[in-house]
Amino acid sequence: MADETPERETQETRENEEALEQARAAAHDAAQALQAVEAEAARELPAEDVEAAVPVPAAAPPAAAPAPEEEGGRPNRRKVREGIVVSDAMTSTVVVAVVERVRHPKYGKTVQRTKKLYVHDAEDSAKVGDRVRVQETRPLSKLKRWRLTEVVERAR
Repeated sequence: MADETPERETQETRENEEALEQARAAAHDAAQALQAVEAEAARELPAEDVEAAVPVPAAAPPAAAPAPEEEGGRPNRRKVREGIVVSDAMTSTVVVAVVERVRHPKYGKTVQRTKKLYVHDAEDSAKVGDRVRVQETRPLSKLKRWRLTEVVERAR
């Protein structure tokens, strides 16, 4: 029993050395193949185009290009909502109720959630009951974060 252990260790050592030698040979072959491909690519392209053809990893990823339909604008569009004017008592401000229909996560029933938005109306054109379209904007006051873009339908 004691004689078998050194024989196993020497056999395992030999197997490990053989595997290591095979791995070195494979790495050497891969390096030669890579050099051959690079040399062939250099022969096909002029010297100034080689750098353009071989991708070089950059330090930082390039910024995303704007979408074709928004070349002049920003990539993120501002939110647009439609709602009913519920109050116009303030100067250049109206309160718009926006109704959102969502499905209940557990029961699946459709429920309505109403959100009141304070909207900037510079011309005081919107009146109570009007259906209006509003767009998100920078903070204009403590509560105003929206501006009136158009009056979709006048109240009757």
